[in-house]
Amino acid sequence: MLKARRATENPPRPRKIDPSSANPLHDYVRSFAEYTTIVGLTASTAHTRLRYLTIFVQWAHERGLSHPSEVTRPVLQRYQRHLYLWRKKDGQPLSLASQYGRIGSVIVFFKWLTRQNHILSNPAADLETHRPRNGLPKLLLSVAQVEATLNATPTHTLRGIRDRAMLEVLYSSGIRKGELMRLQLNDLDLERGTLMVRQGKGRKDRLVPLGARACAWTRRYLLEVRAELLAGDASALNTVFLSDWGGMFEEDRLFRVVRGYMLQAGIENGNCHAFRHACATHMLEGGADLRHIQIILGHSQLSTTEIYTHVAIDKLIAVHAATHPAKAVREAAPSAQNALQAANAAADGLTPQQAEKTAHRAFLASLAAEDEESSDSEQI
Repeated sequence: MLKARRATENPPRPRKIDPSSANPLHDYVRSFAEYTTIVGLTASTAHTRLRYLTIFVQWAHERGLSHPSEVTRPVLQRYQRHLYLWRKKDGQPLSLASQYGRIGSVIVFFKWLTRQNHILSNPAADLETHRPRNGLPKLLLSVAQVEATLNATPTHTLRGIRDRAMLEVLYSSGIRKGELMRLQLNDLDLERGTLMVRQGKGRKDRLVPLGARACAWTRRYLLEVRAELLAGDASALNTVFLSDWGGMFEEDRLFRVVRGYMLQAGIENGNCHAFRHACATHMLEGGADLRHIQIILGHSQLSTTEIYTHVAIDKLIAVHAATHPAKAVREAAPSAQNALQAANAAADGLTPQQAEKTAHRAFLASLAAEDEESSDSEQI
């Protein structure tokens, strides 16, 4: 039983004492974080900036810096170099997106300090940075890999039922990890098959369809498991998916749960965001219109969603084989249009109307944008 498990499981580890905690720079950072929420940024954005700036203050503290006026442009250039050379526990460098996010938070912070007259001039004003080009997702799950991950959950246990429901919701709805963590009971409509994402990225709400299988597992979790987990934490009374400790999931714990099942399925370097990619890609390959996927994912611009046309490759292979003049074997040459229709029909057995839509998707794929306006590698 999960209650027994909670009693014996190690509690969350206490956080290490930060040697820089008394550094006055932290006071400026906290004031800045408060300002970001006042002007309308989401709590997640404010939290990310606070985390990145805390890392910067720790770095500055190690170099004897305790006031914004002591931070010069050469100091910030040294910090840029530090981010470039820093290595994670696995020996890998920070991604370009992560480097850009960290130095970007510092730039915005010093711009605010200047506007608030805490410093006379902005040392980050002319700091050279380059937004990384967003390419294809690092992990592209096939349908078989998704099913293998889902089937890795031990659904004969209460914890396994909860985890299966979470994975099903991630895959079916394409919501982000943070959106799953914050999902509330009154945001679910299992009869209708929908969930409401409130205050998603950009403080936008959106109504998202939830498939029948995801609804079934979520309903089973709510009926059989959730009451066993509820620990009376007032902040989590209406939260849908509860941790083993009866509260809202922490990001790193949810990440470890998902990655653990992906490892069991033979998938290395898995993460929650891979299910969001899989949702979009598999829907596109199954015939969904790009704009419908855009609405489901909550993208402001279609160009952000078009990244998925790069990975929906099966239809493009069929079209290429039927129309490219450099085929190894070419039968009596039909017209290009007939070949395109034949390839689509052979692949899917589509009606003429459906074949036209498939051709439209192939055209979108050929014009797909190379850049993606997204968040970091763990969240689009």
